[in-house]
Amino acid sequence: MAITLKPPKPLTYGELLEFSRRNPGYQFERSAQLEAWNRSRSSGLVFDSSTGFRMPDGAVLSPDPSWVRRDRWERLAPADREGFAPLCPDAVFEIASGSTTRLELQARMRPYITNGAQAAVLIDLQERRTEVYRPGGKVEVDQHPDAVSLDPPLPGFTLSLASLLE
Repeated sequence: MAITLKPPKPLTYGELLEFSRRNPGYQFERSAQLEAWNRSRSSGLVFDSSTGFRMPDGAVLSPDPSWVRRDRWERLAPADREGFAPLCPDAVFEIASGSTTRLELQARMRPYITNGAQAAVLIDLQERRTEVYRPGGKVEVDQHPDAVSLDPPLPGFTLSLASLLE
């Protein structure tokens, strides 16, 4: 069961960690930037980490936030939209944390691309580092970026890392 909480102001990374520590057994996500961008375009759907996807190679993965183009989602039969949808999101985001290290997530990035993602973004907030994986391209590594542009496949979307670190 998912519960949506609307805090009076966006939580900083530190506040989210403290909130998570005080509420063991629950997962809390911050995908507000992606949701705001998507709302302005209505071109897809945003999912949080409680959503799993059945990849074409049979793996079941649950990225932190993810985004699927609306036309791809609507081509699924209604029954396939329940449970683990049989597709790979167009864009996935993974955030390294105490429970999942950057090395563990790096191993997951290529399979996302192999299964059809157009962008897979690994965010390591402690190291202030991002890695962007794209089909046919080398990994774009950026140490201490303020923002990361994901245009294309997310036209006009720039992930602000400064707001995640506040």
